[in-house]
Amino acid sequence: MFAVLKTGGKQYKVQSGDVLRVEKLAAEAGETVQFNEILMLDGQVGAPIVDGAAVQATVIDQIKGDKVIHFVKRRRKHGSQRTKGHRQQLTLLRVTEILASGGAETGVKAAIGAGSVAGAPAAEPKAAKAKAPKAAAPAAGDDLKNLPGVGPAMEKKLHEAGVTRFAQIAAWTDEQVAAMDTRLGLKGKIENDGWVALAKDLAGKA
Repeated sequence: MFAVLKTGGKQYKVQSGDVLRVEKLAAEAGETVQFNEILMLDGQVGAPIVDGAAVQATVIDQIKGDKVIHFVKRRRKHGSQRTKGHRQQLTLLRVTEILASGGAETGVKAAIGAGSVAGAPAAEPKAAKAKAPKAAAPAAGDDLKNLPGVGPAMEKKLHEAGVTRFAQIAAWTDEQVAAMDTRLGLKGKIENDGWVALAKDLAGKA
């Protein structure tokens, strides 16, 4: 019986007793591991894997592959060259058993790559960025732009000062007029333009 298993992004055709080298697994020498991604079992082709099939193997050793030299030299670039050596981390295995069914019930440790994130705790979702509460819209009031010299910017300042209705302005005392004039930097505009008298008239029409 033969099987085609998948591990480390590669496929291997194996039989019982075969010794093979695969991408490094998270296992120690002497441990038994089980491959559950079986793409083919004898003549049976998986879709994409064969249900219940598995291949068990014993870890012989953790080894390194042959050194691979990576040489880069750019044409017409004086001194632009680089040599790098690399030895791939591998696991040496001996296939001990090929199971046609019941692979899920064996309880044998699954063969997981050493760099795999399988089984790692899921990352906690990022805390939602705290959003500053939107400033409450000013309460519906009168159109203060009907007063002399009041445009959208000045109306906004009046709203921020809590003034939204003509009746409020009509009720201002001399002290309140002076205080608001100083607060808004109007330099006597409230008195000179007759806001209080005009506000009384507009309030009566509202």
